[in-house]
Amino acid sequence: MSEKPTKHTKVLIIGSGPAGYTAAVYAARAMLKPMLVAGMQPGGQLTITTDVENYPGFADVIQGPWLMEQMREQAKAVGTDLVEDHIQSVNLKSKPFEAIGDGGQKYTADSIIISTGAQARWLNIDSEQKFKGFGVSACATCDGFFFKDKTVAVVGGGNAAVEEAMFLTKFASKVQLIHRRDELRAEKLLQKKLMENKKIEIIWDSVVEEVIGDDEPKNVKGLKIKNVKTDEISNLKIDGLFIAIGHDPATSLFKDQLEMDSTGYLITKSDSTETNIPGVYAAGDVKDKIYRQAVTAAGMGCMAALEAEKYLAAN
Repeated sequence: MSEKPTKHTKVLIIGSGPAGYTAAVYAARAMLKPMLVAGMQPGGQLTITTDVENYPGFADVIQGPWLMEQMREQAKAVGTDLVEDHIQSVNLKSKPFEAIGDGGQKYTADSIIISTGAQARWLNIDSEQKFKGFGVSACATCDGFFFKDKTVAVVGGGNAAVEEAMFLTKFASKVQLIHRRDELRAEKLLQKKLMENKKIEIIWDSVVEEVIGDDEPKNVKGLKIKNVKTDEISNLKIDGLFIAIGHDPATSLFKDQLEMDSTGYLITKSDSTETNIPGVYAAGDVKDKIYRQAVTAAGMGCMAALEAEKYLAAN
């Protein structure tokens, strides 16, 4: 098998989504001819988000996948080389930087913008993995619709969990929020809305021990939950389970090369997207665990492209 010729670019953008696409738009308009490798889930988390009401510029509710499609088309229109591939290893220790795709394609770059995003965290119990996609989900906006007039449970206690629980009341007849502590971490305003919602019941001090269901056809019937204070086990009858316990940044690729915090988020300089390696930038959820919004990710993508442009001009 002959080796594929190496692809070289001044700016290699790893990952799509609002950060990657915005970086591409700015880099392309700066005549840097960027190359964007879209990754496993082109468009990122917004492609599994339906209604978007908080992205500036749209008075009407827009759809997440549509917004990402528009950003992608815009990046392409201004001159980005869009590549369907998934980067599986990088070498940032020598110049030019190197990245290898799934099929062995080699990319070299004078600068790199990392926008690989984050993914939902799971409980990682066997029964949860078994029913994933068959009643167990990490995305209420994607799957809530399937639980019309049914009973569902949400696991978690932060903003995401409360928002998912509220969202699910649009469809489900009853929503049970299971939280391992005796108070929520979510914003006070959200908590107030939650408490006022008659469809939601909170189950405090509890963790999910097991997801119970049928094998043929595969579907969820209930949960075994444990009270962490009394160790008492009880059974809940539910039709669907939603996990909302946070996200993990997609940074395993950069271990031992880039500085990250204890939870794996890339660390950048203050008021900058520059990592500990000059010429390598990080934008979006891969470095942001505070805001995690499409608009802040897009803003960081813009910053990264401008910083890369400045870096390339100086070197």
